[in-house]
Amino acid sequence: MNDLRRELIAKACAMQPAGLNKGTSGNLSVRCGDDFLITPTGLPYAALSLDDIPLMALDGSWQGPRKPSSEWRFHRDLYASRPEVGAVLHAHSPFAVSLACLRREIPPFHYMIARFGGTTIRCADYAIFGSEALSTVALQAMHERKACLLANHGLLVAGRDLDEAFALAVELEELCEQYWRACQLGAPILLDAAEMAAVLEQFKGYGQQ
Repeated sequence: MNDLRRELIAKACAMQPAGLNKGTSGNLSVRCGDDFLITPTGLPYAALSLDDIPLMALDGSWQGPRKPSSEWRFHRDLYASRPEVGAVLHAHSPFAVSLACLRREIPPFHYMIARFGGTTIRCADYAIFGSEALSTVALQAMHERKACLLANHGLLVAGRDLDEAFALAVELEELCEQYWRACQLGAPILLDAAEMAAVLEQFKGYGQQ
């Protein structure tokens, strides 16, 4: 378990250099057997020790001296409802937040949207941070997807492990920036349903299987 804690802390510390967050914003978790490890609330990632990482059960209880992230509910609910999810990352990255504050989903302006499981990146309805209501709307937006935006808040991604979750978050922030920049020049030309269907099919055999 301590190896997972070390990996979690390392990935959390990598979020700021990757442009995903600043300060103590955002949170990260990893499945650990029937439970999950999650970053604590309100502590700088660079100062975290192994003992600072709570072990949470799916009933919302935790072990350890530190309180878990206030956003533990959507982490818990993703693990409980989607057995393929091994890690969850939430960030307040600048371009994702900008689009989320417009409550705008990302349309198929680029074929890499399909990397996240569908033809769009949905934007979940607004709900106050840390609430069960936020978890509910987040899971709706994440249905059959690996990512979504959270209205007036940030991004949320779910991967098979910490490496994939981190890579998805970086890639989503990049797509948010590309979409934002393209919109400065006009309305991007979108890929149609047939084109996106072909991309989704292509992705089934993409990369190292």
